[in-house]
Amino acid sequence: MDSNLLKVFVEVANEKSISKAAINLEFAQSNVTSRIKQLEKSLETTLFYRVPKGVILSKEGEKLYPYALEIVKKIELANYEMKNINQQKHLIIGSTESNASTRIIPFLLQLHEDFSNMSLELITNTTKEITKKVLDYKVDIAFISGFPKNDELIILNKIEENIVLVESKEENTSNTFLSFKNGCAYNDFGQEYLKNISEKELKNLEFGNYETILGCIKAGMGKSILPLSIIKKLNYEKDLKITELSKDIVNLPTCMVCRKDNLPRIKNYLENFKF
Repeated sequence: MDSNLLKVFVEVANEKSISKAAINLEFAQSNVTSRIKQLEKSLETTLFYRVPKGVILSKEGEKLYPYALEIVKKIELANYEMKNINQQKHLIIGSTESNASTRIIPFLLQLHEDFSNMSLELITNTTKEITKKVLDYKVDIAFISGFPKNDELIILNKIEENIVLVESKEENTSNTFLSFKNGCAYNDFGQEYLKNISEKELKNLEFGNYETILGCIKAGMGKSILPLSIIKKLNYEKDLKITELSKDIVNLPTCMVCRKDNLPRIKNYLENFKF
């Protein structure tokens, strides 16, 4: 059964008129009439009766109509999907808390402006947990701290970070490393670095947000290693002793990553996004 004939059949049935259907389909009226006859011949039945004001469905036509309508709608949907195959309808974004604190809102606002029909979902966690979600296909793209260590991931974009040692301005500061929860990339580097440069035993305290960490550092409770962007965002730049670490010591950019086999349809846009 020819789907093109079914489309003409549905249009005639909806309009109850061959002439009106011809106008809607942008066909000649004789063309519509010919196609209806062709469909009736293939089915060996009469689908329409002529009446003074147009046509009405026969009993056989009424039986065919719901099936024909479903077929036509599915074909239209398939055509729409294929024409829009390069559009991203839904994007699940994973992000570290540090990136979420500093630049995720402008990123989301720009995405929403540029792709108003695309729905967005944001999940925040540590680099370790967010990386796992990317690998498990639970997020489409992710902002992680440092370069990806898994070969299944590729970098779409990269944001350079200035990593700093943050201490209290007070002379007698506790030799305690104040860290974000386990799985944060800055923790892994920071604890190892401070152990290597300190002659005293290093203690460790974990916190659930960066503002608490910075407040405790200001009060002399300990020290930490963080990106400068967080300190500036939370307005602690003037309250703390900040020592910038060279890229030779630590290079932990924020990388936007995705799976090699699950590239977002807006890949080119993401690669060229200016943070």
